Amino acid sequence: MSSIYDILDMRVTNFNIVVATLGGFLSLFGLVSYLLKEKFYLGEALISTVAGVIFSPHAANLLKPLDYAGGDELTLDAITLYFSRLVLGVQLVLAGIQLPSRYLKKEWKSLSLLLGPGMCFMWLATSLLVWGLVPHISFLHALAVAACVTPTDPVLSNSIVKGRFADKNIPRELQRIVIAESGANDGLGYPFLLLPLYLIQFTGEGGAGQTGGAAKAMGYWFGITWGYVIIMSVLYGALVGWLFKEALHWAEERKYVDRESFLIFAITLALFIVGTVGMLGSDDVLACFIAGNTFTWDDWFRLETMDDSFQPTIDLLLNVAIFAWFGAICPWHMFVANDVIPIYRLIPLAILILLLRRPPIVLAMHTKIHQIEEWRQALFVGYFGPIGVSAIFYLYTARDILEGFTVNGVQREDARVLEEVLTVFVWFMTIVSIVAHGLSIPLGKVGWYLPRTLSSLGSRSMSRNSSDGGGSDAAFHVNRGNASAVEVGPTNDRPHQIFRIGRAVIRNPRSLTKSKEREPSSGTQTPKERTAGNGEELREHQAPNPREQEGEPTPDRRSVEQNRQDSAENGEATTPHDEDLGPDTPQHPSALPASPVPASRSVTFANLSSAAPAERDANYTRGRGKKKDDKANRKANKEPIQKQDIRIIGARPMGRNSISAGNGATMEMEGTSAASAEHGHAGGRSDE
Repeated sequence: MSSIYDILDMRVTNFNIVVATLGGFLSLFGLVSYLLKEKFYLGEALISTVAGVIFSPHAANLLKPLDYAGGDELTLDAITLYFSRLVLGVQLVLAGIQLPSRYLKKEWKSLSLLLGPGMCFMWLATSLLVWGLVPHISFLHALAVAACVTPTDPVLSNSIVKGRFADKNIPRELQRIVIAESGANDGLGYPFLLLPLYLIQFTGEGGAGQTGGAAKAMGYWFGITWGYVIIMSVLYGALVGWLFKEALHWAEERKYVDRESFLIFAITLALFIVGTVGMLGSDDVLACFIAGNTFTWDDWFRLETMDDSFQPTIDLLLNVAIFAWFGAICPWHMFVANDVIPIYRLIPLAILILLLRRPPIVLAMHTKIHQIEEWRQALFVGYFGPIGVSAIFYLYTARDILEGFTVNGVQREDARVLEEVLTVFVWFMTIVSIVAHGLSIPLGKVGWYLPRTLSSLGSRSMSRNSSDGGGSDAAFHVNRGNASAVEVGPTNDRPHQIFRIGRAVIRNPRSLTKSKEREPSSGTQTPKERTAGNGEELREHQAPNPREQEGEPTPDRRSVEQNRQDSAENGEATTPHDEDLGPDTPQHPSALPASPVPASRSVTFANLSSAAPAERDANYTRGRGKKKDDKANRKANKEPIQKQDIRIIGARPMGRNSISAGNGATMEMEGTSAASAEHGHAGGRSDE
């Protein structure tokens, strides 16, 4: 009987599963990519690694890396090595292109410090930690292990040189030096790795299977490693990058190249370098970085493609693919079940390496590196020396070399043990770095804002509790309702509220109107109505002024002539201010048309003043110059208020304020000074 697969001709093959899984993950990630990367500061490296673990044989079993390699672990290692080479090649060409014109030449002093003493210190410090915490390992083997994690990873470094966090917090020059260092030291990891490996090959196990001893090892290191691998790759990368630049210039001037081919030229340069240098057996990683920087030596290509998104798109695809692959092939079981490093030593070793591998040397040299302006930046740059794709690349490069340490066709025992130590240590450090550096910025943001948020909430809660306990100041409330007027009402006898809504200056009506218009005061509040600009009524409720009851003149009742005489005596301009104008004067604020107030809003002010009238007016007029007042008056008279807009220009006196707008918006504000009230209301705007 035919199965359902035969009837429907279903082909659930590895290729279809991989394509569907990768496409589905990229689609889901793309839907929330801005939220994750720009709001939560989570990079694609951490997210892709977690996704790879979920899809791996350890979980959903959708990705089966060993099946793709035909069940051969050596083939799987080769796939991982070549995949890492490809990603590093493209990334380093793009990193070289990001740098400004002639950057390596201009900043050679800073780079020489980071690549010389910096890398040497990282190598030796890591070697000492490995030698001290990994049991039964020689210092020579520890040097080989440390060499794999000495270079910083350019892919993970993007978390601090790209994106919203970098634009807001990292100076541009600091971003560039990090890019240049991570690009250059990836290719310079070969000398640190090949020196101990040559010595192990020719001196380990008594030089079993080899002849020549340490002298031959050092000859190989100076001649092959430095002469052929490093120097030739630099020259080759510079030559090819210059040729590609000139060829593109020639084609662009003659209109032979279209826009799509122009944009992809950097990617094709990376592929060409990786392939040709790989065939030559030289350092293709370093050659790619040099070629990228030479390719944009005159800054022409970088400026032409600065606003283009094609290269970042390729960058994203490669990053997601490589880290998902890492999550799928990572030997998780070896972290707890191995014969070389117990887990209780592996965890503290990883922590110590993150803290001591790089920060001390960067902190010590930061005064010599002009891009690092202070010790805080030095600690930041020192901590963000991530371990990622470059470490996996050197791991599988070392394993490939160690496979050749044989005696009578059998791998030597010291090479086998070193290979296991390398696998456990480098993979564990890579995962720790991905998690630690991927979560550092989000956790740092949480740690920065959480205490302040809790403190703010606590202070607000204490203020509300104290106000509920019956203080002398009434709370400031905005009640839900359909009030059609702006009501100003105190809960005690504090006089002379001064504030502004829109263009209209609202004051104590008893000090602004003539005595014949005043109504007799009693123990209760007396309302006065004024028609607003939109035909609605503006209501003010104000307690009687004690100074008026006693017959004393208030500052607001001073005549215009007296104010002008005072101004002339003080050498001030005679232009009348708000305080100098009588209630019958056309320019007086009380004579100005009130701002239209929507019927759906109700704004209630209580206890705006706790100062005496004379002190109130002194505070109100202090520091206000002629030009500022004239400009404010012209603006108030000419600029119409927008619909659905209430602007509180100032609440000068000290006190506790509350604003409430209709349609259910409720807000309480407790001000302790005129400055806080002005800051909270003057610049604010309440919109539906």
